[in-house]
Amino acid sequence: MKIFIDSASLDEIEEAYACGLIDGVTTNPSLIKKAVDKRKAEGEDIDMTGYIKKILAIAQGTPVSLEVTGITYENMITEAKILYDMFNPVAHNVAIKIPINPTLENTSKEGYDGVKAIRSLSQKGIPVNCTLIFTPEQALMAAKAGATYVSPFAGRIDDYIRKLNKISFKKTDYYPECGTNKDGAILHDNGIVSGIDLVRKIKDIFTIYNIDTEVLAASIRNARQVREAALAGADIATLPYDVISDLLYHFKTMEGIKGFVQDTIPEYRDIMKGR
Repeated sequence: MKIFIDSASLDEIEEAYACGLIDGVTTNPSLIKKAVDKRKAEGEDIDMTGYIKKILAIAQGTPVSLEVTGITYENMITEAKILYDMFNPVAHNVAIKIPINPTLENTSKEGYDGVKAIRSLSQKGIPVNCTLIFTPEQALMAAKAGATYVSPFAGRIDDYIRKLNKISFKKTDYYPECGTNKDGAILHDNGIVSGIDLVRKIKDIFTIYNIDTEVLAASIRNARQVREAALAGADIATLPYDVISDLLYHFKTMEGIKGFVQDTIPEYRDIMKGR
């Protein structure tokens, strides 16, 4: 499974790439603005355009998802072309984030602009990361429209199911792939019992029909969820920096290192010092 870093912090992105662990970047305008404002407050002379170019340069050879903000077909296409023409020449690694259904109304009748935009951009050879996926059906429609990636929001589905059932939780709390029993029934959202269940069902459909679109597990909250995304067959998981760090940790590993250090005999230390 490939790992993307979900961040706009240059420090986090540089550190993760330096470790050789990262296969791409996902970000959004809010994260970028926050990162740019922080650097400006520290006295750095940089604007958002220059900052995005720095991210692209660090991630050279791997994709970086940049997001449109429009919600109509025309606006999304216009913004996508601006982003792609401005930034793709930096390192030829831009993918455009398009929402599956950008309508603001509580109806599906006006919701075709997203897939129309995906279709138009993919036909022009522009990679598309279809975002805000919450059902396998949405993922299938995005794939049929030509999306390079579909991004099911695993953590947000877990949050939604818990809120529907009035379960208190912290954002980073683990939620089981199998869902949670309540009065003998499994909690679910239209048959989806967890975010990882959503990822697995999307991957199953894509496998059945030999669909090449990659499943990018997004909104991942903790290390155990990363493991389950991998077992569910996700092609990619995009992770906050802290979650990437947690993948490397186990108490017994730390305990073992302390033992190694304490048990190292003087003669062996001398060898290591070139004596």
